[in-house]
Formats: sequence, structure tokens, C-alpha cells
Amino acid sequence: MNLLNRFVQTEYSSYEDFEKNFKINIPENFNYGFDIVDELGKNSPDQKALKWCNDKGEEKIFTFGDISKLSNKAANVFKEIGIKKGDTVMLIMKRRHYFWYFMPALHKIGAVAIPSTHMLTEQDIEYRIGAADIKYIICVGDEGVVTHVNKATVNTDVVKLCVGNAVEGYIHIDPLLEQASDSTPERVTVNDDPMLIYFTSGTTAHPKMVEHVQTYPLGHILTAGFWQNLKDTDTHFTLADTGWAKCAWGKIYGQWICGACVFVYDYDDKFPSADILKMLETKKITTFCAPPTVYRFLIKEDLDSYNLRNLRACYIAGEPLNAEVYKQWLEHTGIELREGFGQSESPVLIAVFPWLTPKPGSTGRLSPTLGIKLLDDNGNEAQVGEEGEICINIKDGIPAGIFHGYRNDPEATAEVMYDGWYHTHDMAWRDEDGYIWFIGRGDDVIKSSGYRIGPFEVESALLEHPAVIETAITAVPDPERGQVVKATIVLAKGYTPSPALTKELQNHVKRTTAPYKYPRIIEYVDELPKTISGKIKRKQIRISDEKK
Repeated sequence: MNLLNRFVQTEYSSYEDFEKNFKINIPENFNYGFDIVDELGKNSPDQKALKWCNDKGEEKIFTFGDISKLSNKAANVFKEIGIKKGDTVMLIMKRRHYFWYFMPALHKIGAVAIPSTHMLTEQDIEYRIGAADIKYIICVGDEGVVTHVNKATVNTDVVKLCVGNAVEGYIHIDPLLEQASDSTPERVTVNDDPMLIYFTSGTTAHPKMVEHVQTYPLGHILTAGFWQNLKDTDTHFTLADTGWAKCAWGKIYGQWICGACVFVYDYDDKFPSADILKMLETKKITTFCAPPTVYRFLIKEDLDSYNLRNLRACYIAGEPLNAEVYKQWLEHTGIELREGFGQSESPVLIAVFPWLTPKPGSTGRLSPTLGIKLLDDNGNEAQVGEEGEICINIKDGIPAGIFHGYRNDPEATAEVMYDGWYHTHDMAWRDEDGYIWFIGRGDDVIKSSGYRIGPFEVESALLEHPAVIETAITAVPDPERGQVVKATIVLAKGYTPSPALTKELQNHVKRTTAPYKYPRIIEYVDELPKTISGKIKRKQIRISDEKK
């Protein structure tokens, strides 16, 4: 069953038709747990909703009927424990299957879910408890997670719950679920009630709390229904931990509105590229989404030895797509990579939608209904070829899927929401065909000798060279040019730093893109500084350079 046609027109003849006529019909008092999960459970109880397996050989399949009943059971357990509407609940669930029925359970009772990664330290958890006034923590009963949670909750009133292994001092949910009633809880939410908080990556300051309301899942109709173009016959695999907003993008909300089955591979070790290819082959995955970095690892495997005939479409998000990755994946699989761009604060904002032919390096075209414009420094729409900030029109209200502000932080909210626009601080330009080309964060753009240089275009050029596995482009102050381009590079196996290699990489950039963009400074490192979500900390590199 596919619920899309309850909310949107589903068929369009072209991108122009889509752009002109797409509209989301938002019902009164929408609640994802009741209006999506329970509707699917009632009308398509035997349809597969979740295929879960782990790296230990265990497998489970859940139908929509199962998810509906389990979410009711979980909701009743949570209510019995004392969780009520408005309570903030942190979930540290890794990729365990519980997440997919705990989330709609929390939505049903009006609690505010805070999905979080198991990579958080004691200090990270402690900060989040204070910032969000977290009342409950639900986590996996794994030693590493439990150790950090225990240290962070000393001298607090936080109630701790666990799944899987029983843990002393925690309420063990598993036996309670078995005994719980699957009766439907009372509907208590309205559209503007908060349902979800994501903490930002905190590349420049303490993480901010991105607050979404009950209509947020409907925004991901754009993400799953039209960028990923999912059908109720698809099995979709997005590679993301449950603690990231990419999980909301690719593993629950829009996918189930489309009636697609979500595939989850639960692994604990570092990214297993060969295992991922095996999953694509043996689990009959039809659509796959991952960051470009993942594809860079996958194409280093023997791709031609895997049978990927069930795979019909592939998507990338999380960072801009390098043209060389696009080219190699297409050569080996025959499948075009279709990029999508957005934030924790939004659904997909720009994408290579089904009617569009990809232009490698371009993010695609603008999502409709969000009123997106590229604005120059004077607040006017940037012309073709001109750099502008990606902004969303909120003059007539906040569109479905866009966050409603940073929780408990009116100053931070006012810094991005003003003059009737949500300012993303991401810079891009538009070509004559309406395709958007990402430049970078506004504070990452390099100004050298009168030129404005986006880090992505230089990073993209360097990544085409076989010696470069990862790179970050930053600005270094220069008395003559104002700033010059610096590349911090992690080399691939088999390459070692040398003046000759530096010259080769500089010349490679000059040949690949405009010569003035080449990195005048190159530093080789074993690894790049990153946030816990894997984003490169360019600011940390800049600060380190200033101290040298």
C-alpha cells in the first residue's frame, strides 16, 4: 500500500509540471504513528515494512501489521513507565530494530524523541541532558554505551531504559513489551507540537537543537517519493546510524509513506564495504543511498564480481558528489548516482529528480513548494552564474519538513530566520538550465586575489587523483592575496608525501579546474578532524594553522 496519494498528486509529466503543481495536503492533527504506521498496519498488515539483519547472521522481518502492534505495545509500556506528552526522550539505539517501533510509539504519545549516536562521549551526553532537559534515555544494553550513559547521569533524575541485554539500574524493556497491551493509545498531539530534536554537528560551537514538529515526516514525501522515487515494491537501503538525521531522511518517514520496505544492516565495526556489496546482492535491494565517501570505498572493491541486477537506482547525500565517483559507479553498474541536498533542519532541498538528467558535480534542481531562492548579499535573487545563499521562503508560514527553530535558543534562531527567509548559510550558483552547483558554507568560501573559491570544487578536483583518498580545503591568510588555498590531504595506500607529489597534485588541479584555484599549500595528514557525524572540521584546521 502507498499512502502518497492521500497527501500529494503522484504523477507528473516533467520537472516543470512537478515544480508548478506539487503541493502537500496537510491534514489537521497529523501524527505519523497513527496516520501512517497504523494506517499501513490496518490496510496492508502483511506487507513487509522492515528487513533487519546484523553482522552475526541474525535476521528479522517485520510487516506493517507487526510495526503497528509493536508501536502500540511500546507506547503503552512508555506510558506505564511515566513518559508523557512533551517529555524529552534520548534514544541511543545503534541500528537495532527496536528503533523502528519505538519512534512511532513516542510520536503517538506526544513525547519528543532525540535520536543520538552511540559515538557520543560522557561529556556529549551530559551536555545534551542539560540542554534538552532530557527525562529518559533508552539505549542498547551494550557495555560501551551503558558506561557513558552511567557516567553522564550521575546526580541526575534521568530514568534509564535498555533493550537487548538487561542492565542493573535500567528498566529492561524487552519483557515488558511481551506482556504489554497492543491497544491504540489516545491521540494527544496537534500539528505544531514538537516531535523530534536533532543536535547539530557542532563544527563551530556547542551543538544546537533542531526542533521539528508533527508535520515533519510529510516534508520527506519530497525526499522519498520524488527524489528517491520509491514505490511500495521497493526495498530501500540507506546507510546511516539511527542517531543521524540521515536516518529520518532515508530509513523511516518518507519511505513508509511510500509503502517501501526499509532494509537495515546492523554492524558494529568500521564500514565494511565488501559486506555492504554482499547485502546489495543477496538481500535484493532495489534502491540504495549513501554518502560519496562510501561509494569511493565501494568502487575500490571488485564491483564486477557482485550481481547487482536487483538494484535499479542509487542516490547520494551528505556531501557533494565528485564527478569521478559518478563516472566509475556508472561504468561498473550502469546506474547513475542521483544527488540530493538538505540539512538536519530540512527535507531534500535540491535533487536530481527522476525527470532530470544528472550533471556530474551538480546537486540537481530545486525542490518545489519550499519557495527556495538563491539570494545575494543584498537579499535579491542571484542571476544565472552568480553566487547566492540557499534560502527558504517562510513569509507565509514554515513549510512542512522545515524545522521551527533551535530549541531554547532564540538568538541562534534569529540568526537564520529573518526578513521572511530561512537562511541556510550554504552557497551555490545556478546554471542556464536551472541546475544548482554547490559551493560550500558561507564561512568556508575562500577569497583570494579578488576571486571567490568554493572548497568543494578544489576538493572535487583533488579527489580525481588516485593518490588522494580524503581532502579538506581551507583558507590561509596571505599578505599579498588576502587568502590562499590550502589542501590538507589523506593519501591512498601506496603513496607517500614528497615535493614531487605536491607539484603533481597542484598541476592536476590546474588542469582539472580554473588554475587560480590550485592549492598553494599542501599538508599531508593521517586523518582529518571530523565531527561525530563524520563532517570535516574545517574550522579546526584553520585554527590549527593560525597557531602555527
